[in-house]
Amino acid sequence: MERLLVGFLRRYIRRGCLKITTAAGNVYTFGDGSGPKVAARFTDAGAQRAVLLDPELKLGETYMDGTFVVERGSIAEVLAILFRQDSRSSPRWAWPPRLIRYLFRRLQHFNPRARARRNVAHHYDLDGRLYSLFLDADQQYSCAYFDSPDVSLDDAQLAKKRHLAAKLLVKPGATVLDIGCGWGGLALYLAEFCGARPTGITLSEEQFRRAQNRAAERSRAREATFRLIDYRDVDGSFDRIVSVGMFEHVGVSFYNTFFDKCAGLLADDGVMLLHSIGRKSSPGITNPWIAKYIFPGGYIPALSEILPAIERARLIVTDIEVLQLHYAETLKAWRERFLAHRDEVVRLYDQRFVRMWEFYLASSEMSFRDGDMVVFQIQMSKRKGITPATRDYIAREEQRLRGIEAGQPAPLRLAGE
Repeated sequence: MERLLVGFLRRYIRRGCLKITTAAGNVYTFGDGSGPKVAARFTDAGAQRAVLLDPELKLGETYMDGTFVVERGSIAEVLAILFRQDSRSSPRWAWPPRLIRYLFRRLQHFNPRARARRNVAHHYDLDGRLYSLFLDADQQYSCAYFDSPDVSLDDAQLAKKRHLAAKLLVKPGATVLDIGCGWGGLALYLAEFCGARPTGITLSEEQFRRAQNRAAERSRAREATFRLIDYRDVDGSFDRIVSVGMFEHVGVSFYNTFFDKCAGLLADDGVMLLHSIGRKSSPGITNPWIAKYIFPGGYIPALSEILPAIERARLIVTDIEVLQLHYAETLKAWRERFLAHRDEVVRLYDQRFVRMWEFYLASSEMSFRDGDMVVFQIQMSKRKGITPATRDYIAREEQRLRGIEAGQPAPLRLAGE
């Protein structure tokens, strides 16, 4: 098995410099020697065999379990080397697991109400202190918007909310449905700076409680309301609908349901904005390690999977923007902040959990930096003429919102304080 692993890595890694020490103590160096010198070690032959046979699942598992140890550099640097190769296909003997996963992908992503709630609880109902350690002060757990390269994470997350609000064209008094509202940051922004009356919905009890508390703390409980409810069970009519970072949990089998429901809830002169991770290639599968440990039931869609469902719901796509590297920079900031609070995370959980989340943040960053992942922002309406004829309005509206923000300064704090 060692010979097979070494032979595969020699063919696969052509760029960079990765030194691997096998369980037998043999040392091999792969790549052309460029870039940072990174070294890792397998502690037992079983880990080597597992990674060789099913690398997409087992590399993360062996790192979590401590049987794949990075001795020089970081797991992020190991993954950066792996993602930057010209060919990232698995060895042929690892194709059967991937084929099986592709054939059963719709079953994996089948998310009726009860399963959707369990999936959300798995990730979002963790100890609330965990997220405060690495997110921005407003706890935005989605892609930031770096409108200039040197802005801080907090400023980039504020810019994201501003960018979304500008595209939504929110007027004072407008009713807004925020599907998958997180800890309420976007809804509260729309209430405070746009004069909107948002309703945020979530399936996470932890997020629901925190969002309600934040609204009360800011004396916005009358304008901004939050509900613990599935999007399929919402009634009423809304001037605006926004969903940020939630569509990845809907599941391919429910895309028609999602957009049909949104079309039914959206006012005739309304605007909807969907912000979702997407893949730049054709439809695929969820990484098995991510599906098992981080986001059960989750799936990253291709644009070719989203647009037909929008068309069937008789919604008009009025604008599409693709954010290419913004999430890579967001994840880098999260990873650095997370590792800066490593000891605190160990006290909340344990070392294995820390390694799991470090691998999650690092692998996600590299998938956006050199892999298949991007972010789609898709604007929709029910009829033509609802949004301006050119995109100039977005910059003008952002500038107007900046002025309002400057007139209502809020105290800043570092994440974790």
